[in-house]
Amino acid sequence: MNKRHYDSEETRSLIADKAARLFAQKGFASTSIADISRESGCSKGHIYYHFENKEKLFVYLALETMRSWKERWEAVSVNYGTAVEKLYAMAHFVQNNYKTPLLQAGQELGSNPATSPETVAQLKGLASTPMQAYYEIFKLGMETGEFGLREEELESTGFLFGTLLGGLCQYLYTMENEPLKALFQRSVTVFINGIHRKA
Repeated sequence: MNKRHYDSEETRSLIADKAARLFAQKGFASTSIADISRESGCSKGHIYYHFENKEKLFVYLALETMRSWKERWEAVSVNYGTAVEKLYAMAHFVQNNYKTPLLQAGQELGSNPATSPETVAQLKGLASTPMQAYYEIFKLGMETGEFGLREEELESTGFLFGTLLGGLCQYLYTMENEPLKALFQRSVTVFINGIHRKA
């Protein structure tokens, strides 16, 4: 493999793609650099050239997943004008975009005591992407007068909303889609009733 191909973005993407599939299938601990090398056709040296170690490779994949989540939400969000509409749309979006192939491997890595503190911090930091999206909806609702919120309440309100949706996401694997969809929508109604600006 020549130098141009060795350090190309194409090679990096190939390694990342094959690694993502392996992590999703086998989990983090059971996937080795040798496995990724074999699947991608790239040497271990190529992999370490692009990604310092297996943890950093996984963090890169997780960050890419959240970047994609943000882009997809922004594409959906523009179709809804009010903060209330956006909250219902967000509940639907979260229900349909929570189960990612890397979710279980990420939970495995994050809960392993041997995982570096830097990696754990980066994995926890992934939540900032949806939390920012929730914050922006509540800020819009405050500015338009839909919600009776003060500036200093926006962050905690977004956190509580995210915790509510996250709790419902635990049932994605055990509950039928339609009853769960009704619960997601009902949760937004209950939440809005608590923060709606009183006439």
